[in-house]
Amino acid sequence: MDFDILPELVGFHLRRAQVSVFNRFGRVIARAGVTPGQFGILVLIGANSGLTQSSLAKAAGVERSTMVATIDTLERKKLTERSPSPVDRRSYALILTPEGKSLLTKLKRAVREHEKRILRDFNPEEKDKLMEFLYRIWSAG
Repeated sequence: MDFDILPELVGFHLRRAQVSVFNRFGRVIARAGVTPGQFGILVLIGANSGLTQSSLAKAAGVERSTMVATIDTLERKKLTERSPSPVDRRSYALILTPEGKSLLTKLKRAVREHEKRILRDFNPEEKDKLMEFLYRIWSAG
């Protein structure tokens, strides 16, 4: 197959790497019955217990309506709860349930192992540089 200009393009390589990493990541967490997006939301709620859906949507870079549907799903799975916000009666504070905390702990362990496998051929300096380069590409966009 002649890829013509594609191998010269950063975006081509980023996309191929992203698909590979994302597919493996999806298989790792699928065993727990959550999607990659739901995992990210669980991580953000776990690290910022009590934040509002609006704040979470903004941090995750998704529409508020999408966030409502995601939280509804996580509540049905008994992983998160909405409780009245102590600072704004019009909002709900999001928290992980005990089941959500337990699952997140297990998922983080599995995700860290997944990351180790991806980066097994990189030394610590190379990993740091890769992360720096990816951040620079992201922040320039």
